[in-house]
Amino acid sequence: MAFLSRTAALGLAAAVAVVLALTTWLHASVTRDLAGQQAEREAVLLTTAMAGSLADVGDEVDRPVVAGRLGVWTEAYGRIVSARVVSGRELIASTQAADQAPRTLQREEKPLFDLANELRAAGETNTAEGGVRKRTVRSEDHRDGTRTVSVPWVVEGAVQGMVQVTVRSATGQPAAGAVVGWGWIAGLLAAALGIGALLRVDEARRFDLPRLIAFGAFAVLVISFQQHLLGAMGDRLQQSEAKVGQLQAQALETFTRATVGTDDLPIATDTGASVWDVDAFGRSRGVLDASGEPLARTGPTAEESHAAFLRAVFWGVNALGLAVLLFFVQGYARRTLQALRANATAYAYVAPAMIGMLVLVFFPFFYGIALAFTDTTLFNENLPFRERWVGLDNFFAILGDFNIVTTTEAGTVWNYQNFYWTLMVTIVWTVTNVTVGVTFGFLLAMALNTEGLRGKTIYRVLLILPWAIPNYITALVWRGMFHPQFGVINQVLQMFGMEPVRWFDGVVSSFMTGLITNGWLSFPFMMVVILGALQSIPRDMYEAAEVEGASKWQQLRRITLPLLRPTLVPAIVLSVVWTFNMFNIIFLVSGGEPGGANEILITKAYKIAFEQYQYAYAAAYSTVIFAILLIYGYFQTRVTRATESY
Repeated sequence: MAFLSRTAALGLAAAVAVVLALTTWLHASVTRDLAGQQAEREAVLLTTAMAGSLADVGDEVDRPVVAGRLGVWTEAYGRIVSARVVSGRELIASTQAADQAPRTLQREEKPLFDLANELRAAGETNTAEGGVRKRTVRSEDHRDGTRTVSVPWVVEGAVQGMVQVTVRSATGQPAAGAVVGWGWIAGLLAAALGIGALLRVDEARRFDLPRLIAFGAFAVLVISFQQHLLGAMGDRLQQSEAKVGQLQAQALETFTRATVGTDDLPIATDTGASVWDVDAFGRSRGVLDASGEPLARTGPTAEESHAAFLRAVFWGVNALGLAVLLFFVQGYARRTLQALRANATAYAYVAPAMIGMLVLVFFPFFYGIALAFTDTTLFNENLPFRERWVGLDNFFAILGDFNIVTTTEAGTVWNYQNFYWTLMVTIVWTVTNVTVGVTFGFLLAMALNTEGLRGKTIYRVLLILPWAIPNYITALVWRGMFHPQFGVINQVLQMFGMEPVRWFDGVVSSFMTGLITNGWLSFPFMMVVILGALQSIPRDMYEAAEVEGASKWQQLRRITLPLLRPTLVPAIVLSVVWTFNMFNIIFLVSGGEPGGANEILITKAYKIAFEQYQYAYAAAYSTVIFAILLIYGYFQTRVTRATESY
């Protein structure tokens, strides 16, 4: 029977509220970052322009000229709090009377001396290498609303010292997030409540017209709001770009006054781009010319890149909002509330564990997945998240590379760094190891389950020792045993007249070292699990089978294996997951040699992250590993019904 549904109203309101809150927070965060970047960009522009006006002062520094030019800049811009020029151990000039420049730097000013030397070294390194490996612009934001920027002081292509300027942020900039009006939020929430109150939802039907109306209303409300935010951000970016262009034009005028009589100082690159509007590595952004006019762009504009990032994130936010809406209108919220009320005490007991799981497991897990959609490396991890966003590029690079084998005149060359080669090795590694562990574990468990076997307790203790010893210790011991020259295995081979084997030089032999080591470690677990299951099988069943004339093989097929299945299948699933991610054995025994041919996915991800420092690519690798295991676990349990009772 249809009725006026409060659930639909509450669900639509909750979904819209979640999307509004997250969307507003994301937009405010991006806007705040943009405001900070604009302030930094303006401060860097003023500092590099000031340093450029000193580029004609030679080795014999004319200190009054330097001080005079600093004064011109300070008078032109009230935002400049202070300006200093440091060369070697000397403070050449300063706009602060308290600095008493020129003078020699004092001992307590050693950080200033060190910073000047770092910038000198960075500039000289980049010049010598013909690249931009080291940052030459240092920017520090202060709590009082000022920012200090330090850049190299370059004279005739050589780094003479450092120019350091402290700038006060420009006034009149809109506060971050202020572009979002409360009228929009109140109007959308009111619309959500109104539409929800008008919906009549029949709980017996899964897809009805009121639900479709709710979904349509949700989509219209949130998308219109997000488009409003994107438009507001675009307007802000255009205003910011215009302000930087005006500052560039003003800086050119001030530069002309400060360097009167000098016409050969560089103010633009060969392409016409300003040499003052630079990034952290001193490279021209190529956005403005010397007069502050915008140049033709070859890549996406700042507005386009930021809008693309927000649109991608908004898709995830909208999916979350849709999940909230479904949670309510499909009745899950009502059932959850009833369960909470009925089992309040039980949930109170498990709440600490759930909070711990959320903080220690789920947050790192979801952060790693988010990291996979960026291009984060050791060298750009300090950049804002949105500037590192690349979407699915890492996954395309991993899954779209089919360069596994190449045929040359010298023969066939296998690409051991390819994902699909590593996946193949991982699958072979998993299948062979699980097979060895289950086979030997089953045989030993059957032997230990023999009725009347003497010394059964001693055998159990001895056979469980390989599993009881920490696996990294066992791995190192086996690595020593496989040593080509001093290993005990080659020593035994030589005792029987055979040649020693260079175990880690061949693909197959290196693989065998890991297989033998992990087989030694894995059979005790399977033995214990299977032995426990065997001892739970009633002896009466075997006695009845013997009376009926069943052979030992028939008893094994008809009694033992079927009754072992509920225990053995989950153990195999667990063993597959463990072996698939068995990091220690590969890393400590063979190291993936030769040439990475025996790497498995988890060790490859580790080396990508902590040897190549490609954190995002490694996160994408790990996400693919998780997806593979999730799909395997799902279908394995569905096919074998491992989690169902028999």
